[in-house]
Amino acid sequence: MVDQLAGAAPVRQQQNTQGPFRRFINATELDTRLLGMVGALILIWLVFNFFSQGLFLTPRNLWNLSVQTSGVAVMATGMVLVIVTRNIDLSVGSALGFVGMVMGMTQAEILPKVIGFDNNATWIITLCVGLVVGGGIGALQGIIIAFLKVPAFIVTLGGFLVWRGAAWWVAMGRTIAPMDSTFQLIGGGPAGSIGFWPSWILGVIACAGIVLSIYFGRRQRRRFNFPLRPMWAETSLAVIGCGVTLGAVAVANAYPWPARIAQRYAEANGIPVPEGGLFIPHGIAIPVLIAVGVGILMSFIAMRTRFGRYVFAMGGNPEAAELAGINTRWVTVKIFMLMGALVAISAAISTARLNAATNALGTLDELYVIAAAVIGGTSLSGGVGTIAGAMLGALVMQSLQSGMVLIGIDSPLQSIVVGIVLVFAVWLDTLYRRRAK
Repeated sequence: MVDQLAGAAPVRQQQNTQGPFRRFINATELDTRLLGMVGALILIWLVFNFFSQGLFLTPRNLWNLSVQTSGVAVMATGMVLVIVTRNIDLSVGSALGFVGMVMGMTQAEILPKVIGFDNNATWIITLCVGLVVGGGIGALQGIIIAFLKVPAFIVTLGGFLVWRGAAWWVAMGRTIAPMDSTFQLIGGGPAGSIGFWPSWILGVIACAGIVLSIYFGRRQRRRFNFPLRPMWAETSLAVIGCGVTLGAVAVANAYPWPARIAQRYAEANGIPVPEGGLFIPHGIAIPVLIAVGVGILMSFIAMRTRFGRYVFAMGGNPEAAELAGINTRWVTVKIFMLMGALVAISAAISTARLNAATNALGTLDELYVIAAAVIGGTSLSGGVGTIAGAMLGALVMQSLQSGMVLIGIDSPLQSIVVGIVLVFAVWLDTLYRRRAK
């Protein structure tokens, strides 16, 4: 008893000597690396807002930024699992171009001869075709990596060349357009957003989900006799989560439709137009909802399923995972199949947003996807990574690109900045792992 009291005294003394910020971090159990990324993102936004004379932090630019981030964020969630298992996928950009071209050909040239153009089933068939092709690409590369023992770097580097060439051969270099009108909604735009009230309703539902997840998490901790976070820490997490969610909804609803589109909509529906013009909020864009949905699903797969545990076990120690009875070969194939399916979703977003399938689709996306995962805390040494971190990393990368375009930085210099950021992120990861040891 005396020993316990003697041991508890230094702990209390250490807690008392900690600053308020450190006590907050310890109580809420927030990831310091994730917080560092949030701080870096805020700094990037403020710098670009200053140099763009206030244009960066406008509802219009932030709404467009969210849409532009969606495609990279979707693929980054899959890249986390790939890198966690000490593999890499350099082919995602080229595969996106190939799958996008296949989906474009399907809905613009093949299906119209069978069921007509703009049929209600066109977008569903197109998405199914894209998912099958993307999953097939991932399965092929995964089988070569897992069963033929060819390094993932070489296999996907070959895929980088093969699928880019295949995208050209599908349409012989032509741009395929237009896309199905329903399919176009996947890309965002005035029609591809859910509007004012649905956005607020969805925001309230998301807040309820945040509160319930914290509540049930506390119940699980109590059930298994795990240490409980202080109530003020739980409340702070709920307030922060709900505040960020509702703030994002407010920004999305502050961006109105373009004046001409709003006027045509008013004329078509017999709505009187006020003197100052008709204000119709965009609301949350559909591609953003897709990205968030994919992020939630991938987080569940990574953290709550046997497959997810196998993935992290393989990344932490491949030899021990095999000795434990994990079929590492099939897990590898499944990871690359999942990556291929996510590439197909991202291809649908990109082609729908452009309303065309082009040969340049997905060019250099592999760099942004890998950079997003690494910046988000995924270790190239394997075994460590989070889905939320990768999505935040995608937002950081897209913010850099969008900000540089906004202030007029040339494209070559943009590539230089992206390369420097990637190397810097890997260096920070190396330092973090050394300190952790």
